[in-house]
Amino acid sequence: MSDSTLTFTVPGMTCGHCEAAVKGEVGKVTGVAGVDVDLTTKLVTVAGTDLDAEAIVAAIDEAGFEVAG
Repeated sequence: MSDSTLTFTVPGMTCGHCEAAVKGEVGKVTGVAGVDVDLTTKLVTVAGTDLDAEAIVAAIDEAGFEVAG
């Protein structure tokens, strides 16, 4: 088990509802301990243990947003 932090660019987020939707879905992913959404920079930073980047991207997609890049 290793603690880590992953950051994703999600350009479609514009408001508090967007932030809440992303936090809610990403927070359900196994191993996620915390989710920080910065609407100004459009960055989603995820902290946790043994994070699965693909599962986090899928959760962001489930919330209705696409990860850039």
